[in-house]
Amino acid sequence: MNYYEVKGTDLKVSVLGYGCMNLGQRWDQSVLEDKDIERTKESVMTAFEQGINFFDHADIYTYGKSEVAFGELLGEEPSLRQQMIIQTKCGIRFQDDPKPGSPHRYDFSAQHIVRSVNESLDRLQTDYLDVLLLHRPDPLCEPEEIALAFAELHSAGKVRYFGVSNHTAMQIELLKKSIDYPIIFNQVELNLVHNQLIYEGIHFNQNVSIPSLTHGTLDYCRLNDITVQAWSPLAKGLLTSDGMSKSEIEIETSELLEDMAVSKHSTPEAIMLSWLLRHPAGIQPIIGTTKARRILDACKAVKVQLTREEWYHLLNTVIGKNLP
Repeated sequence: MNYYEVKGTDLKVSVLGYGCMNLGQRWDQSVLEDKDIERTKESVMTAFEQGINFFDHADIYTYGKSEVAFGELLGEEPSLRQQMIIQTKCGIRFQDDPKPGSPHRYDFSAQHIVRSVNESLDRLQTDYLDVLLLHRPDPLCEPEEIALAFAELHSAGKVRYFGVSNHTAMQIELLKKSIDYPIIFNQVELNLVHNQLIYEGIHFNQNVSIPSLTHGTLDYCRLNDITVQAWSPLAKGLLTSDGMSKSEIEIETSELLEDMAVSKHSTPEAIMLSWLLRHPAGIQPIIGTTKARRILDACKAVKVQLTREEWYHLLNTVIGKNLP
């Protein structure tokens, strides 16, 4: 495994992170079962044994069960905590929370941020988080209130560093106006198929614009030493899994991934991840599979080097046309 030193911190993170979204298995209020905990141990330890030291959570993942399952592992093997970098997210609230009739919403109130962190710490069986991310932009956010929550959590030793997820450049700028701590991560959806953050810079000033709300966010993060994390880096298996309905372009891209994997003695998953790793922004893909074999397939990405020509070949193929 290779590692990044996160600028402005003492964190040395694996270039691939492990996403813990589905460790709890079921997205409902059901009770966590013993078999779920055993699956979690197998998945997490497979990733850890491959050198992945970065584990990404959120308070809402399988209604908190993913954090509980992970916490059971830490409870049994407390020595693992010092070898892991643990990140969680807060801010999304489900419908009917806390009472029937409450809408699905985002909540960056200081009260919710602090309560959410305390509950995540309990579920994870740890007394601190390495990183806390604000999950999705809250249109009603008041940066001064977020700053108060961050200061309380940091001074209490409960959160070491802070970041955001799914935020644009200007949304980050707004937060930075009031927050005294650096924003070190921005976790966004980014993969070979969902490539707008990268492709918008190529398509700028063309006759026909492409729908995009990213507004230079990738370049902004590079300028401001904010590490970009890519969620869904394998596009939910669209290009690498059998049995999924694909367009003609997606079929062609899948075939190219297979050909490249054969030529490099690797896997299509590794090629997709290496496409992100090849970008000079230092993107950290967050892989989310719970299957040990797929974790191993993904980790082969660190041994793959794409040439400039191969990188552009993949991009041309997936957009279905030549570059401008």
